[in-house]
Order: sequence, then C-alpha cells, then structure tokens
Amino acid sequence: MRIGELSRRTGASVRSLRYYEEQGLLNPVRLPSGYRDYDEGHASIVRGIRLMLAAGLNTATIAELLPCMSDDGQVLRPACSLMLSDLNRERARLSDAVAGLMAARDALDVLIDATASLQPADPLACQATANPNPSSPLTNASKDLQRSDA
Repeated sequence: MRIGELSRRTGASVRSLRYYEEQGLLNPVRLPSGYRDYDEGHASIVRGIRLMLAAGLNTATIAELLPCMSDDGQVLRPACSLMLSDLNRERARLSDAVAGLMAARDALDVLIDATASLQPADPLACQATANPNPSSPLTNASKDLQRSDA
C-alpha cells in the first residue's frame, strides 16, 4: 500500500509517517519509482508507535523498544520482559514532569488567590505597574491622575 493508504488506515498523517521513517521507526520498501510500499505489518508498527507516543515516550525510546515488540496481527505487544526497566524509567520521568507541573499550578493558585482578594483596581494604575517605563504615556497619565486626586 502507498503512504496515503497507510495514513488512512492508522490515523497518522503522511508527515508523521515520513518522520517515523526518518527516525528509523518505520522501514518501507522503496519501489523502483521511488514510492514507499507498506504492508499490514507496517500498519501495526505505526499503531504501536502512536500508542507509545501517546504514553509519553519519545522516538529515541520507541526505537529502543520496537525490537522487543511482537505483532499479533492487530497491534504491537510487548514480547519480552527486558523492556520493563525502560518502561519504568519512562514512567518515573513522566511522574517527575507531572510533579513539576503540579508545583507550577500550585504557585499559580497562590497568585490567583492573592489577586482575587484585591479591591477593584484603577485600570491606569495597573497599566502603570505593568509598564514601569517613566517616559511611557500610560505612566505619565497615571501620575497626572494621581496629582489631580491630591
């Protein structure tokens, strides 16, 4: 089958399929015309690649794990326990990333809570704070307003 048909069967874009080939994850037969020729085994490999990408694995790790996968006719499945340490390593990496994102969200929540308790602010004062350039028209307008209030 040609690349467009493989794309339709797997849901992977043609561009992604070419990228998988560049990364050494997919090795189609090249016809004398230069066209790539794929078979059902390639479709299974692409579904496995997409599954591993969705699990957060990068293409370098996928390249290491693909030889440890077997094709059951529908999808790729783990074929040896040797890949367990790689999978656990990737899970730990993802857990660390999740912890970092949660810490960032918690810090943002602190800022949101602190901001929510403020009184409605003068928009010009907020703009002056956000743009501390003394020659800025916004800063000067805010100063003019403050002088007229005094």
